[in-house]
Amino acid sequence: MTDSESTRPTQTVTVVMLGDIIGKPGRKALTARLADIVSECQADLVIANGENASGGLGITPKVADELLDLPIDVLTTGNHVWKHKDIKDYLSLESRLLRPANYPEATPGKGVVTVTAKNGVSVGVINLEGQLFMNPLPCPFRCADRLIDGLRNQARVILVDFHAEATSEKRALGHYLDGRVSAVVGTHTHIPTADAEVLAGGTGYLTDLGMTGPTDSVIGVRKENAIGRFTTRLPTPFQVARDRIRIQGALIQIDASSGKCLQITQRSWSVEGS
Repeated sequence: MTDSESTRPTQTVTVVMLGDIIGKPGRKALTARLADIVSECQADLVIANGENASGGLGITPKVADELLDLPIDVLTTGNHVWKHKDIKDYLSLESRLLRPANYPEATPGKGVVTVTAKNGVSVGVINLEGQLFMNPLPCPFRCADRLIDGLRNQARVILVDFHAEATSEKRALGHYLDGRVSAVVGTHTHIPTADAEVLAGGTGYLTDLGMTGPTDSVIGVRKENAIGRFTTRLPTPFQVARDRIRIQGALIQIDASSGKCLQITQRSWSVEGS
């Protein structure tokens, strides 16, 4: 390495990854605050999970367009992505909306995309779904192996949204991919965790990003709906809550040359008037 190379400043990629967007309250919060958050964080890329963005369950083409018109570069999803039938054709047409990659090959859409960050760095984004307490799907670990191999010539920076229920499965995937991807973050449980760290191999990790939606709730649902279901065991309809909206997620800084995570922090932003 020459002296000029050793003194050259490291190019970093700053990424904001946001937890599950919950219905209209979550969408309105992003419309009101996301541009300010991007400016505050000097973010080069924004990724958000949109699987609950339409009425609290699933996502429609109209809502996906609405979110992608915001400073959101990629929308990830999970097991609820199939709630609205018209999303199937949309998934096949819009590469910025992902469904979990470990669905069978005949499933509409893709689970991986390469995008260009604001600072010109190529970034690979992988969406996976867990197996424990979820739908019976092919192994997300082996799927990740294949996708990472395919991305190596396209991007050094690789981010994984692992949409899974079990903390143990999320932790296991984080360690399994440590040193091979830039970050592994979890979604699905809607509760932000306090375990943001850079693992030994240089991969940023957070068990769950939380949610973008009403925190005066039971994971985004009106409290009385959830309590009623638990206390009566009857199929009480769920309604999206409305109060104390927060935007939850992570701020991740990555070395663009090595793809290693420099720092990951859990973040939460309030929404005025909520």
